[in-house]
Amino acid sequence: MTGPQKAATLMLALGEDRAGRLLARMHEDEVRDVSAAMAQLGTVSAETVEALCRDFAEQIGQAGSLIGSWETTERMLLRGLPRDRVTQIMEELRGPAGRTMWDKLGNVNEAVLANYLKNEYPQTVAVVLTKVRPDHAARVLALLPEGFAMEVVMRMLRMESPQAEALEGVERTLKAEFMSNLARSARRDSHELLAEIMNNLDRAAEGRIMAGLEERAADSASRIRSLMFTFEDLRRLDAAGIAVLLRAVEKDRLVIALKGASETLREQFFKAMSERAGRMLRDDIASLGPTRLRDVEEAQMAMVALAKELAQQGELRLAEGEAEEMVY
Repeated sequence: MTGPQKAATLMLALGEDRAGRLLARMHEDEVRDVSAAMAQLGTVSAETVEALCRDFAEQIGQAGSLIGSWETTERMLLRGLPRDRVTQIMEELRGPAGRTMWDKLGNVNEAVLANYLKNEYPQTVAVVLTKVRPDHAARVLALLPEGFAMEVVMRMLRMESPQAEALEGVERTLKAEFMSNLARSARRDSHELLAEIMNNLDRAAEGRIMAGLEERAADSASRIRSLMFTFEDLRRLDAAGIAVLLRAVEKDRLVIALKGASETLREQFFKAMSERAGRMLRDDIASLGPTRLRDVEEAQMAMVALAKELAQQGELRLAEGEAEEMVY
Protein backbone atom coordinates (compact mmCIF):
# COMPACT_ATOMS: atom_id res chain seq x y z
CA MET A 1 0.00 0.00 0.00
CA THR A 2 1.14 3.57 -0.69
CA GLY A 3 1.58 6.09 2.08
CA PRO A 4 -1.76 7.84 1.42
CA GLN A 5 -3.53 4.42 1.33
CA LYS A 6 -2.04 3.47 4.70
CA ALA A 7 -3.08 6.83 6.15
CA ALA A 8 -6.58 6.43 4.71
CA THR A 9 -6.90 2.95 6.25
CA LEU A 10 -5.81 4.23 9.66
CA MET A 11 -8.26 7.12 9.41
CA LEU A 12 -11.12 4.73 8.75
CA ALA A 13 -9.98 2.54 11.63
CA LEU A 14 -9.87 5.50 14.02
CA GLY A 15 -13.49 6.39 13.31
CA GLU A 16 -15.14 9.51 11.96
CA ASP A 17 -14.78 11.71 15.04
CA ARG A 18 -11.06 11.18 15.61
CA ALA A 19 -10.27 11.14 11.92
CA GLY A 20 -12.21 14.34 11.39
CA ARG A 21 -10.17 16.13 14.05
CA LEU A 22 -6.95 14.87 12.48
CA LEU A 23 -7.99 16.00 9.01
CA ALA A 24 -8.74 19.46 10.36
CA ARG A 25 -5.06 19.77 11.37
CA MET A 26 -3.67 18.65 8.02
CA HIS A 27 -2.45 20.77 5.12
CA GLU A 28 -4.86 21.11 2.19
CA ASP A 29 -2.67 18.98 -0.10
CA GLU A 30 -2.51 16.24 2.56
CA VAL A 31 -6.28 16.30 2.95
CA ARG A 32 -6.69 15.95 -0.81
CA ASP A 33 -4.21 13.04 -1.10
CA VAL A 34 -5.65 11.12 1.84
CA SER A 35 -9.22 11.78 0.65
CA ALA A 36 -8.42 10.52 -2.85
CA ALA A 37 -6.88 7.35 -1.43
CA MET A 38 -9.80 6.82 0.95
CA ALA A 39 -12.44 7.25 -1.74
CA GLN A 40 -10.82 4.58 -3.92
CA LEU A 41 -9.71 2.23 -1.13
CA GLY A 42 -12.45 -0.36 -1.40
CA THR A 43 -12.43 -3.29 1.03
CA VAL A 44 -9.40 -3.72 3.30
CA SER A 45 -8.98 -7.08 5.03
CA ALA A 46 -8.88 -7.32 8.80
CA GLU A 47 -5.36 -8.75 8.66
CA THR A 48 -4.11 -5.71 6.77
CA VAL A 49 -5.88 -3.35 9.18
CA GLU A 50 -4.33 -5.12 12.16
CA ALA A 51 -0.84 -4.99 10.66
CA LEU A 52 -1.15 -1.25 10.01
CA CYS A 53 -2.69 -0.42 13.35
CA ARG A 54 -0.26 -2.49 15.42
CA ASP A 55 2.44 0.15 15.14
CA PHE A 56 -0.02 2.96 15.66
CA ALA A 57 -2.03 1.82 18.69
CA GLU A 58 -2.42 -1.57 20.37
CA GLN A 59 -5.95 -0.75 21.50
CA ILE A 60 -7.38 -0.91 17.97
CA GLY A 61 -5.57 -4.06 16.91
CA GLN A 62 -8.85 -6.00 16.74
CA ALA A 63 -10.52 -3.72 14.18
CA GLY A 64 -12.54 -5.53 11.54
CA SER A 65 -12.51 -5.08 7.80
CA LEU A 66 -13.22 -1.62 6.43
CA ILE A 67 -14.83 -0.24 3.30
CA GLY A 68 -13.72 3.08 1.88
CA SER A 69 -16.23 4.88 -0.33
CA TRP A 70 -17.21 8.34 -1.53
CA GLU A 71 -19.91 8.54 1.15
CA THR A 72 -17.70 7.58 4.12
CA THR A 73 -15.00 9.94 2.88
CA GLU A 74 -17.43 12.85 2.68
CA ARG A 75 -18.88 12.16 6.13
CA MET A 76 -15.40 12.03 7.66
CA LEU A 77 -14.33 15.28 5.99
CA LEU A 78 -17.46 16.98 7.33
CA ARG A 79 -16.31 16.20 10.87
CA GLY A 80 -13.46 18.67 10.64
CA LEU A 81 -13.99 20.92 7.60
CA PRO A 82 -16.67 23.40 6.51
CA ARG A 83 -19.34 21.97 4.22
CA ASP A 84 -18.45 24.21 1.25
CA ARG A 85 -14.79 23.14 1.50
CA VAL A 86 -15.82 19.47 1.67
CA THR A 87 -18.06 19.93 -1.36
CA GLN A 88 -15.17 21.45 -3.30
CA ILE A 89 -12.78 18.63 -2.34
CA MET A 90 -15.28 15.91 -3.29
CA GLU A 91 -16.03 17.56 -6.63
CA GLU A 92 -12.31 17.88 -7.34
CA LEU A 93 -11.86 14.20 -6.51
CA ARG A 94 -14.70 13.05 -8.71
CA GLY A 95 -14.05 15.61 -11.47
CA PRO A 96 -14.90 14.83 -15.10
CA ALA A 97 -14.86 11.13 -15.92
CA GLY A 98 -11.43 9.62 -16.48
CA ARG A 99 -8.63 7.92 -14.62
CA THR A 100 -5.85 10.36 -15.48
CA MET A 101 -5.74 14.13 -15.89
CA TRP A 102 -5.57 13.71 -19.67
CA ASP A 103 -8.63 11.44 -19.64
CA LYS A 104 -10.49 14.07 -17.63
CA LEU A 105 -9.50 16.84 -20.04
CA GLY A 106 -10.83 14.74 -22.90
CA ASN A 107 -14.28 14.93 -21.30
CA VAL A 108 -14.25 18.70 -20.79
CA ASN A 109 -16.28 20.73 -23.28
CA GLU A 110 -13.95 22.01 -26.00
CA ALA A 111 -15.21 25.61 -25.69
CA VAL A 112 -14.50 25.61 -21.94
CA LEU A 113 -11.05 24.10 -22.46
CA ALA A 114 -10.19 26.49 -25.31
CA ASN A 115 -11.29 29.48 -23.24
CA TYR A 116 -8.83 28.44 -20.53
CA LEU A 117 -5.94 27.46 -22.79
CA LYS A 118 -5.96 30.70 -24.79
CA ASN A 119 -4.44 32.43 -21.75
CA GLU A 120 -1.65 29.86 -21.31
CA TYR A 121 1.78 29.69 -22.94
CA PRO A 122 1.70 28.18 -26.47
CA GLN A 123 4.14 25.48 -25.33
CA THR A 124 1.76 24.43 -22.53
CA VAL A 125 -1.17 24.30 -24.94
CA ALA A 126 0.92 22.25 -27.38
CA VAL A 127 1.65 19.69 -24.66
CA VAL A 128 -2.03 19.47 -23.72
CA LEU A 129 -3.19 18.99 -27.32
CA THR A 130 -0.68 16.17 -27.86
CA LYS A 131 -2.04 14.33 -24.81
CA VAL A 132 -5.79 14.44 -25.48
CA ARG A 133 -7.67 12.59 -28.23
CA PRO A 134 -7.00 13.95 -31.75
CA ASP A 135 -10.68 14.69 -32.42
CA HIS A 136 -10.99 16.63 -29.17
CA ALA A 137 -7.72 18.46 -29.83
CA ALA A 138 -8.99 19.45 -33.27
CA ARG A 139 -12.16 21.02 -31.87
CA VAL A 140 -10.19 22.91 -29.22
CA LEU A 141 -7.63 24.14 -31.77
CA ALA A 142 -10.40 25.44 -34.03
CA LEU A 143 -11.72 27.63 -31.19
CA LEU A 144 -8.38 29.23 -30.32
CA PRO A 145 -7.54 32.70 -31.74
CA GLU A 146 -6.05 32.26 -35.22
CA GLY A 147 -2.56 33.66 -34.53
CA PHE A 148 -2.30 31.87 -31.21
CA ALA A 149 -3.48 28.60 -32.78
CA MET A 150 -0.77 28.84 -35.44
CA GLU A 151 1.88 29.40 -32.77
CA VAL A 152 0.62 26.29 -30.96
CA VAL A 153 0.78 24.26 -34.18
CA MET A 154 4.36 25.36 -34.78
CA ARG A 155 5.31 24.34 -31.24
CA MET A 156 3.69 20.95 -31.81
CA LEU A 157 5.71 20.49 -35.01
CA ARG A 158 8.98 21.21 -33.22
CA MET A 159 8.11 19.33 -30.07
CA GLU A 160 10.10 16.31 -29.02
CA SER A 161 8.85 13.82 -26.43
CA PRO A 162 8.00 15.94 -23.37
CA GLN A 163 10.13 15.17 -20.35
CA ALA A 164 8.44 13.62 -17.33
CA GLU A 165 9.15 16.72 -15.23
CA ALA A 166 7.51 18.98 -17.81
CA LEU A 167 4.41 16.78 -18.01
CA GLU A 168 4.14 16.66 -14.22
CA GLY A 169 4.38 20.44 -14.08
CA VAL A 170 1.60 20.88 -16.63
CA GLU A 171 -0.55 18.32 -14.79
CA ARG A 172 -0.07 20.11 -11.47
CA THR A 173 -1.02 23.44 -13.02
CA LEU A 174 -4.12 22.02 -14.66
CA LYS A 175 -5.17 20.28 -11.46
CA ALA A 176 -4.57 23.29 -9.23
CA GLU A 177 -6.09 25.92 -11.50
CA PHE A 178 -8.33 24.59 -14.26
CA MET A 179 -9.90 21.47 -12.72
CA SER A 180 -10.53 23.11 -9.34
CA ASN A 181 -12.17 26.12 -11.04
CA LEU A 182 -14.18 23.74 -13.20
CA ALA A 183 -15.41 21.95 -10.09
CA ARG A 184 -16.45 25.23 -8.48
CA SER A 185 -18.26 26.40 -11.62
CA ALA A 186 -20.11 23.08 -11.73
CA ARG A 187 -22.08 24.15 -8.64
CA ARG A 188 -24.02 26.82 -10.53
CA ASP A 189 -27.75 26.62 -11.17
CA SER A 190 -28.72 23.47 -13.07
CA HIS A 191 -30.95 25.45 -15.45
CA GLU A 192 -27.99 27.65 -16.45
CA LEU A 193 -25.82 24.58 -17.01
CA LEU A 194 -28.47 22.91 -19.17
CA ALA A 195 -28.94 26.12 -21.16
CA GLU A 196 -25.21 26.10 -21.97
CA ILE A 197 -25.42 22.45 -22.98
CA MET A 198 -28.44 23.09 -25.21
CA ASN A 199 -26.56 25.95 -26.88
CA ASN A 200 -23.91 23.45 -27.96
CA LEU A 201 -26.29 20.83 -29.37
CA ASP A 202 -27.21 20.63 -33.02
CA ARG A 203 -30.71 21.80 -33.81
CA ALA A 204 -32.20 18.35 -34.24
CA ALA A 205 -30.92 17.12 -30.87
CA GLU A 206 -31.89 20.36 -29.14
CA GLY A 207 -35.41 20.24 -30.54
CA ARG A 208 -35.86 16.59 -29.56
CA ILE A 209 -34.65 17.08 -25.99
CA MET A 210 -36.51 20.33 -25.38
CA ALA A 211 -39.74 18.82 -26.72
CA GLY A 212 -39.42 15.94 -24.28
CA LEU A 213 -38.58 18.32 -21.43
CA GLU A 214 -41.63 20.47 -22.17
CA GLU A 215 -43.83 17.40 -21.77
CA ARG A 216 -42.30 16.39 -18.43
CA ALA A 217 -41.31 19.75 -16.86
CA ALA A 218 -42.78 22.68 -18.75
CA ASP A 219 -41.65 25.30 -16.20
CA SER A 220 -38.04 24.11 -16.34
CA ALA A 221 -38.13 24.02 -20.14
CA SER A 222 -39.38 27.61 -20.23
CA ARG A 223 -36.66 28.77 -17.86
CA ILE A 224 -33.93 26.99 -19.84
CA ARG A 225 -35.17 28.59 -23.07
CA SER A 226 -35.02 32.03 -21.45
CA LEU A 227 -31.39 31.39 -20.43
CA MET A 228 -30.27 30.05 -23.80
CA PHE A 229 -28.43 32.35 -26.18
CA THR A 230 -28.53 31.09 -29.73
CA PHE A 231 -27.12 32.43 -32.98
CA GLU A 232 -30.41 34.09 -33.91
CA ASP A 233 -30.31 35.95 -30.57
CA LEU A 234 -27.45 38.00 -32.01
CA ARG A 235 -30.20 40.10 -33.56
CA ARG A 236 -30.55 41.70 -30.11
CA LEU A 237 -27.09 43.25 -30.46
CA ASP A 238 -27.03 46.94 -31.29
CA ALA A 239 -25.10 48.25 -34.30
CA ALA A 240 -21.98 48.93 -32.21
CA GLY A 241 -22.04 45.41 -30.82
CA ILE A 242 -22.35 43.85 -34.27
CA ALA A 243 -19.47 46.01 -35.49
CA VAL A 244 -17.30 44.70 -32.65
CA LEU A 245 -18.24 41.12 -33.49
CA LEU A 246 -17.54 41.67 -37.20
CA ARG A 247 -14.02 42.90 -36.42
CA ALA A 248 -13.30 39.84 -34.26
CA VAL A 249 -14.79 36.99 -36.29
CA GLU A 250 -12.94 35.23 -39.09
CA LYS A 251 -14.38 36.02 -42.52
CA ASP A 252 -14.78 32.40 -43.63
CA ARG A 253 -16.60 31.53 -40.43
CA LEU A 254 -18.89 34.57 -40.80
CA VAL A 255 -19.86 33.58 -44.35
CA ILE A 256 -20.72 30.01 -43.37
CA ALA A 257 -22.63 31.11 -40.26
CA LEU A 258 -24.75 33.67 -42.15
CA LYS A 259 -25.45 31.10 -44.87
CA GLY A 260 -27.93 29.50 -42.46
CA ALA A 261 -29.14 32.69 -40.78
CA SER A 262 -32.55 34.27 -41.14
CA GLU A 263 -32.88 37.13 -43.61
CA THR A 264 -33.60 39.49 -40.70
CA LEU A 265 -30.31 38.67 -38.98
CA ARG A 266 -28.38 38.87 -42.26
CA GLU A 267 -29.74 42.34 -42.93
CA GLN A 268 -28.73 43.44 -39.46
CA PHE A 269 -25.14 42.43 -40.19
CA PHE A 270 -25.21 44.05 -43.64
CA LYS A 271 -26.42 47.35 -42.16
CA ALA A 272 -23.49 47.42 -39.74
CA MET A 273 -21.05 47.25 -42.67
CA SER A 274 -20.14 49.67 -45.39
CA GLU A 275 -22.14 49.32 -48.61
CA ARG A 276 -19.18 47.81 -50.45
CA ALA A 277 -18.33 45.35 -47.65
CA GLY A 278 -21.96 44.33 -47.35
CA ARG A 279 -22.22 43.70 -51.09
CA MET A 280 -19.07 41.58 -51.03
CA LEU A 281 -20.41 39.55 -48.09
CA ARG A 282 -23.69 38.95 -49.95
CA ASP A 283 -21.72 37.71 -52.97
CA ASP A 284 -19.58 35.42 -50.80
CA ILE A 285 -22.68 33.89 -49.22
CA ALA A 286 -24.38 33.43 -52.60
CA SER A 287 -21.29 31.82 -54.16
CA LEU A 288 -20.79 29.43 -51.25
CA GLY A 289 -23.17 26.89 -52.72
CA PRO A 290 -24.73 23.97 -50.81
CA THR A 291 -23.21 23.75 -47.32
CA ARG A 292 -23.46 20.97 -44.78
CA LEU A 293 -25.83 21.82 -41.93
CA ARG A 294 -23.22 20.57 -39.47
CA ASP A 295 -20.67 23.10 -40.77
CA VAL A 296 -23.19 25.93 -40.56
CA GLU A 297 -24.13 25.04 -36.98
CA GLU A 298 -20.50 24.75 -35.89
CA ALA A 299 -19.73 28.18 -37.36
CA GLN A 300 -22.76 29.68 -35.66
CA MET A 301 -21.88 28.15 -32.28
CA ALA A 302 -18.34 29.49 -32.63
CA MET A 303 -19.70 32.99 -33.29
CA VAL A 304 -21.97 32.76 -30.23
CA ALA A 305 -18.99 31.66 -28.12
CA LEU A 306 -16.98 34.59 -29.49
CA ALA A 307 -19.80 37.03 -28.72
CA LYS A 308 -19.97 35.75 -25.13
CA GLU A 309 -16.22 36.10 -24.77
CA LEU A 310 -16.35 39.70 -26.03
CA ALA A 311 -19.21 40.39 -23.62
CA GLN A 312 -17.13 39.08 -20.71
CA GLN A 313 -14.35 41.45 -21.76
CA GLY A 314 -16.80 44.35 -21.81
CA GLU A 315 -16.48 44.87 -25.57
CA LEU A 316 -20.19 44.39 -26.20
CA ARG A 317 -23.38 43.63 -24.27
CA LEU A 318 -25.55 40.58 -24.76
CA ALA A 319 -29.22 40.94 -23.97
CA GLU A 320 -30.72 37.96 -22.15
CA GLY A 321 -34.34 36.95 -22.35
CA GLU A 322 -36.83 38.46 -24.75
CA ALA A 323 -35.81 41.66 -26.46
CA GLU A 324 -38.90 43.59 -25.34
CA GLU A 325 -38.04 42.89 -21.67
CA MET A 326 -34.72 44.70 -21.90
CA VAL A 327 -34.19 48.33 -20.87
CA TYR A 328 -31.31 50.14 -22.63
